[in-house]
Parts: sequence; structure tokens; C-alpha cells
Amino acid sequence: MSALSKNAQALPVNGALPGGLDNLILARIACSGGATRAQIIRDLGPIVTGKISAAQWRTIADTTLAKLMMAGLVRDQKSRLRLGEEGEAEVAEYFGEKHAHSRTWNDQRDLWLVAKALGVDASKPGLRSALSRLDGLSAMVVQHAFGLSMRQALSPSKLRAALALVALERAFGDNVKEGLGKGTALSAKAGRVLAGQLLAKPRELPTDARLITALCADKVAQPRFDLAALRIAVLRSLADAPSAPTKIAPPAPKPPLRGISESLSQAPITLTPQVEVAAQRPGLAQFSAGVLNAARTSAEGWPGARKAFISRVWDAIRTSHPEWGLSEIEFKDMLAGAHRAGQLVLAGADLKNKQNIKEFEESAILYKNTVWHYVRVED
Repeated sequence: MSALSKNAQALPVNGALPGGLDNLILARIACSGGATRAQIIRDLGPIVTGKISAAQWRTIADTTLAKLMMAGLVRDQKSRLRLGEEGEAEVAEYFGEKHAHSRTWNDQRDLWLVAKALGVDASKPGLRSALSRLDGLSAMVVQHAFGLSMRQALSPSKLRAALALVALERAFGDNVKEGLGKGTALSAKAGRVLAGQLLAKPRELPTDARLITALCADKVAQPRFDLAALRIAVLRSLADAPSAPTKIAPPAPKPPLRGISESLSQAPITLTPQVEVAAQRPGLAQFSAGVLNAARTSAEGWPGARKAFISRVWDAIRTSHPEWGLSEIEFKDMLAGAHRAGQLVLAGADLKNKQNIKEFEESAILYKNTVWHYVRVED
């Protein structure tokens, strides 16, 4: 074992598959030309030395290499370490391939190991392209952290919309999935406000890119990072204790969303103050029934075509159903979902009549090229 230092300590070999650090070392040795002990310590050091000293890392590396060689996974060939047949099989299985591929260390580390940490299929060129950019990797970290699909890197706007839905689902549970699964009535600003509630310190950010960067910083516990630092933070989730610092983990559940401090749509919205209540979120059917009951008390027009301003319905709902714990943006989004689910009907207004302009503005729900102002009441 000329490639190992005398600091290596004998470990029992029990036939179990290699653990996190074992796999990292095997993945490094699998690269073109194999690796020397010094290269392994140098190349994997930034990943594993977050909480241990350099001297401790050298001892751990020697101990792990000794174990891998005793197990027949690694062989020493003229002071360079290379994989044995069993080692090649382990690496192939680790990356989900039929056989171990010989890559450069830069590609192995920056693409294939990062993809492994995030559960991404690195065989797809589009995903490899995303992982090679700071914005793409940041997006993938956020997608992974919030349990979103990892089949592709979402664009900033699509990721913001998906995160807004995550925030609403935390508020409503599964009750919004039917109404919002194929799109949302939220504007870009409203989506960012809702997605901003997922931050460790909830706040509104001016662009989708800054929102994603802030969420990524939360997940890797680094307020500022470049591409290299972000890769290291992701890779640290692959190593087991004692050499692995903080792992990237899904966020802990947060309490339901309450009132948001700023206007969310292009028209002014009056918001309710935050109230600490144990919200009992309604299902779509219960919500729709409550809205129609409230609309009947303020509806205007002739029989069969009566309508109630959404702002008046909101005033009635927050008074009659405080147990729902809704903010105005949540109410309006749930209202749009109920309309798309066919449980009630919303209608637009003729804005030529300026008599009730304040109620028009406060009632407005913008969805694509349509603006809704009324809830229809059919008696």
C-alpha cells in the first residue's frame, strides 16, 4: 500500500456497500488516470473539511482508502490508485450507469456528482447545461429543496409560479391543487410576494432571479456564493459524518400564511392585519358556498343576473368566517380557483362607468387578459 501514509488505521470489512465518503473517493479514483493519495486529499478536501481540520481529513482519507483496498474495490498500481472490478461496478451503480465512465475530475465533480446530490439525471444535456451555470444550479437547488420536479431546470418565471403554489398549498393544504394545478391567477409580483413567504426571513424581492438566489442562499446557509462555492455546498450533502457538514434538506413546515403587508395586484387591495389564529382552511366546495352566501347579501341587478363586487364579498367573508384565517390575496386566489373549477362564476365590468371606480379597483382580479370584478349570483 505505497500510496497510503502510515497514519491509516485498519477497519473491519463487513461487505457492506461503501458509504458517502467511500463513494466520493471511489468517484475520484474512477476519473481519467486514476488518482494519487495526494490528489484525493487535495480534490476532496474542500468538500469534507467544513467541520474538521486538514490533519483530521488526512487521517480519515488514509483510513477510508485502506478499507477500500482491503475490500478489493481499489488497487495500487505504481503509486496510483485505480478501481478494481468490484470498484468499477460500485461506481457504475452509484451513478446509475451500466459501467463506470472515465471522465475528467472537473466533469465528475461539477456535473455528475452535483447531479447525484440533487437527484438529477446528468445524462440529459439540458440538465448538464443548467448545472454548469450559477443561475441554473441555483434554480435546481431550490427545486430540490421544495420537492419540485427535477426532470428539467425551470425558468425563473415558472419556478416563481411553482413556489407561489407551494406557499399557497401550505396555506390551504391540498384544497387548492384542483383549482390551481394548471395555472394561477397571480401576477408576477403577487407570485413573488407569496414565494417570498418561503424565505427564512419572509420578504418581497423585486425580481424572480433575486428571489431564487435568496431561497438558494437559505438552503445552503451561505448569504453570498459564486458557482464554485455553491457546488461545494451541494456536494457536502454526499459525504457522511464525521466529514460532512450541513446537508441540504427539505424545509421544515411553516405555519399557514397570514396577511401580507403590501398590495399584490396592479389595482390597490386593502389587506387585513395579521391575526394569530389556528386557521381552519376551507375546501373549494365549502369556500364556494360561503362566497355565494356572502355575495347574495350585497348583490345588485335584476333577477337571474345579479352580481356582487368582489371587494364587498371579501368584507363579508372576513367578518363571517374569521376561522378561515385568509388574507385578501389568498381569498382572491381561492376565488379564481373556484371559478376555474366551475363552482362559482366571476364576471368582468364595463369600466366606462366611473361612478364606482374605487370598488372596481379594489375588486379587480387579473388573470391573463381578463379582469374580474364581480361574483355572479343566480337565484
